[in-house]
Amino acid sequence: MPKVTQEYIDNKKKFIVEAAYRVCLKKPVEMITMMDVIEETGLSQGGIYRFYKDLDEILSDVVSGMRTDYSIIDDLEVLFAGEDNLSFEEGIHKIFDVLAEAMEKHLLDIQKINFDMTVLAINEPERAEKIIGGIEGRSSFGYLAEVALPKLFEKSGNIGLKFRDTPENIAKFISSAYIGIEMNAILSACYKKSPQGENYSPKQLFNTLAKTVIFLCGGEES
Repeated sequence: MPKVTQEYIDNKKKFIVEAAYRVCLKKPVEMITMMDVIEETGLSQGGIYRFYKDLDEILSDVVSGMRTDYSIIDDLEVLFAGEDNLSFEEGIHKIFDVLAEAMEKHLLDIQKINFDMTVLAINEPERAEKIIGGIEGRSSFGYLAEVALPKLFEKSGNIGLKFRDTPENIAKFISSAYIGIEMNAILSACYKKSPQGENYSPKQLFNTLAKTVIFLCGGEES
């Protein structure tokens, strides 16, 4: 029997993950079954289970790949490297522009799957933790919350701006607003459903969010 190389295993797993990714674009993640993935790959059940023990292990690799492909961390780090040349208000707008551009670019693929994972986390938290718990590295939103926002609040304090609410509450507001923008944009673009039948533009909504954050941090919107 020929020896199975690590390269062969990696290629097979990549093939399966890419098939699962395509299924995720067609159906809500919560509704996907292992049979969906098997049919998409054209492999037998044994051909799948030889490399993955269950569907959630495959989805974990799907999300891991997305975390690499859909990363705004490099863009934000470049922005912060040149932040001395920006006013506080300009920096806020630049950050939310990065968020808006990334969301609009991936609204029908990666962003749609991220939204589905959020829904899964609400309905099946233990399963969601199983899928994303072992993934290494910081997500783009994790970087925003743990690095970008603290940098913004520090700069706000350093230049003498007076917060109109606590940094903790502002951070919670940004997180809630981000999820709301994501939800409405996805419902509108992917599922053709949104409140009042409106089309939601991430760029427009993030611009409004930027203005609100500037106000809450004590800045001046031109």
